[in-house]
Amino acid sequence: MRKKVCVVTGSRAEYGLLRWVMQGIKDSDQLELQLLVTGSHLSPAFGETYQEIEADGFSIDRRIDLELGDDTDQSVANAMSLALGGVARALQEMRPDIVLVLGDRYEIFAAAAAAMVCRIPIAHLHGGETTEGAMDEAIRHSVTKMSHLHFVAAPEYARRVVQLGEDPGSVNLVGGLGIDAILRQPRMSREELERSLDFRFLKRNLLVTYHPVTLDESPQTSQMTELLDALGELADTGLIFTMPNADQGGLGMAEQIRQFVDAHPNARLFTSLGQRRYFSCIGHVDGVIGNSSSGLLEVPSFAKGTVNIGDRQRGRLLAKSVINCGTSKAAILEAIQTLYSDKFHDRLKTVANPYGDGGASEKIIQVLENCRLSGILKKSFHDLSH
Repeated sequence: MRKKVCVVTGSRAEYGLLRWVMQGIKDSDQLELQLLVTGSHLSPAFGETYQEIEADGFSIDRRIDLELGDDTDQSVANAMSLALGGVARALQEMRPDIVLVLGDRYEIFAAAAAAMVCRIPIAHLHGGETTEGAMDEAIRHSVTKMSHLHFVAAPEYARRVVQLGEDPGSVNLVGGLGIDAILRQPRMSREELERSLDFRFLKRNLLVTYHPVTLDESPQTSQMTELLDALGELADTGLIFTMPNADQGGLGMAEQIRQFVDAHPNARLFTSLGQRRYFSCIGHVDGVIGNSSSGLLEVPSFAKGTVNIGDRQRGRLLAKSVINCGTSKAAILEAIQTLYSDKFHDRLKTVANPYGDGGASEKIIQVLENCRLSGILKKSFHDLSH
């Protein structure tokens, strides 16, 4: 009998990492894919990206609408409540053998909590990582403690999962999933991409993604103002923005970007580029600007530079292609000048991605096919030897 694996996805970025794991489950003669879609995938404000999932050939078994009307603290808490109840009901109906989740978003925390209460084993991808500037940090480690199988991207992250008390035998070092997506996704030529985006590249071009920093006490809009003021000073530069994610403060930041784009013909905002266009953009731009995890996990594989602003990603492993800077206009402009420098271009020639060189999806499928699930729910706390 095939194991039923229920994959939960709540955002475009997370689905981009999960896609080839989902395909591997779908193609396996030992596994059966169940797909539960929630979060910003179902929101018109974020592009209803569930359509991209269906376009890739996947059937959605359950949809849990979180009614993402705004992005206040109360609304996020309400969304978590809807996710907890909705996922629990779906799991009771679907009865998977294991639930597979990735990362650190609030809807993923709720999905893992629902699976735990329903006594269904949980497999967690990309655990052990740190992002000290966001509440994702606490969510990620909480999901680790609720999970029974762990798939991590680097040895340092494997050690951290064990440090949290997890059995070393349950921790699987597989590498970063984003690299698999890069290797498998055909990319567009510059001309094809320009037609698809209805955007003409200029002498220099930057891809910009800036998300809310959820643990910061200062207003999210003030940080975005500094970034936009810096970008507004760049001459003969094409700017491609992707939408901030569905965290507190994200909608206000998106409105700031819209106003900037309206006033700058060299700039465009896309609710969702989709993975092919996103990777194609990385290949054709001069660098990536913002605070998205993609700038650290995936962009190094393109031998392109990342200007990583602020501390949202503080604690993650960094390639030599990452330039850290503060959130002020002056700091951002200085980092962009470094990005364009000959010395930095020489550094890019020897960049290695600390998250590996691919193959994570196949390793995950192999573990899922061969793992024994009986008795896995009762965990012992693994104490580190002194």
